[in-house]
Amino acid sequence: MVGYIYRQPTKIMKKFLTQIFQDEKGSFSSKRFVGIMCAISLCVTMYHNSFSTVDVAPAPALIQSVAALAFGALGLASADKIFTKKNSE
Repeated sequence: MVGYIYRQPTKIMKKFLTQIFQDEKGSFSSKRFVGIMCAISLCVTMYHNSFSTVDVAPAPALIQSVAALAFGALGLASADKIFTKKNSE
């Protein structure tokens, strides 16, 4: 009984994570993966920099580049979803 309670949220989380990285056709989307990983690394870096000194902080150009990459990758993934041709058979 206890094992069932712990397995159910694990299955739900695994299904959720696999659906995040899939496109509308069900295949793995590298654009979504790159965008989400860039966004996570950017959030971790900003959190870490809030507690560190200024001389340890990364260059502003690096932060802007990672932010642009995340925005571009997630934007392209969204554009693919919006502008795909729908085959009406």
